Amino acid sequence: MDSLTQFALGAGVGAALLGPRIGPRKAAIAGGLLGTLPDLDVLYPFDDPIDAFTLHRGATHSFFIQALATPVFGEALVRLFEGLRDQRLRSYLAVYLIFVTHAIIDALTVYGTRIFWPLFPDPVGAGSIFIIDPLYSIPLLVVVIWALFKGNWTPRFGKAATAALAVSTAYLGAGLAAQQAIETRARTLLAEAGVYPDRLLANPTPFNSLFWKVIAVTGDRYVNLYVPLFGPQERITAYIHPRGTEHLACLGESEALEKLAAFSDGFYGVDLEDGEVVVSDLRMGMTPNYVFRFAIAEETGEGLEAMAPERRRSQRQAEGDLDWLLANLSGEPALRPVEAPWLADLSGPAALAEAARPPAGPTAGC
Repeated sequence: MDSLTQFALGAGVGAALLGPRIGPRKAAIAGGLLGTLPDLDVLYPFDDPIDAFTLHRGATHSFFIQALATPVFGEALVRLFEGLRDQRLRSYLAVYLIFVTHAIIDALTVYGTRIFWPLFPDPVGAGSIFIIDPLYSIPLLVVVIWALFKGNWTPRFGKAATAALAVSTAYLGAGLAAQQAIETRARTLLAEAGVYPDRLLANPTPFNSLFWKVIAVTGDRYVNLYVPLFGPQERITAYIHPRGTEHLACLGESEALEKLAAFSDGFYGVDLEDGEVVVSDLRMGMTPNYVFRFAIAEETGEGLEAMAPERRRSQRQAEGDLDWLLANLSGEPALRPVEAPWLADLSGPAALAEAARPPAGPTAGC
């Protein structure tokens, strides 16, 4: 999640658990600062941009490492605040819950988090909440702002802090339930069209949990379905895109590609841009403006050669995206302009096999 939300969550947990002993203001500040600590791993100087991408949210987000770190920071709180001198267990519990809740909400985003490292090193990423979701963050921010202006604990504030944490947690649960409903609906629609994807994932479109994007990968193509949480099937739109995997035919073994394929769980696409093979994580960002894109090979006179990976940035949104998103959120289905050439009709059998697709572009030669 974004840094502001992580601060707010840590501050909320800190205020609820430590506020009765040291006051809401001090507890919120201490909790917010502790809630940002796991993300300091971004300061680690990785030499490889792909490692910086795939290894973020690693050891500092592990429940086990956080348990080992808890006594250090818990003891610091005990020594720093007089009101906690006889509250060592409460202080340790607060620190661990602040760390763990940070990791949990990160694990609910699509990026993924190594919460069980090193016993289970692969990242866990549900993808049930967008990385910035105001509906999740606002209740926590209200309580945190209140706490910053409140020096003394009152039962009324305690009830508000508890309610904010309960509401935000319930929202996370509702997101998981919505994701399952969206994926079930998408699989049913695709099956009726004769499409049986190799892998499928639903995650929310930006800043909300009411309008979802479902990515269905099938062979050398992938389908973007945009599905409202509430509304008839007629409001669902689908776009079929080439994955560009033919550009990899002459690449041979590539450690960079293996890392990206594993981290993305197979949700990746390939483009040939200015003589470079660029691999994108299809889960993060909107076609074609993906957030994480890496050049891993380049064309030479003798074909493709692996290169030192370099990140290639793109615009965060395409023209017309905001109007398209607002229209669909308001219940007025609209086509996404940048994807319009790939619009597909999934109403008939074997729709994916029969769908007309724009040419994938030039293929790198061997």
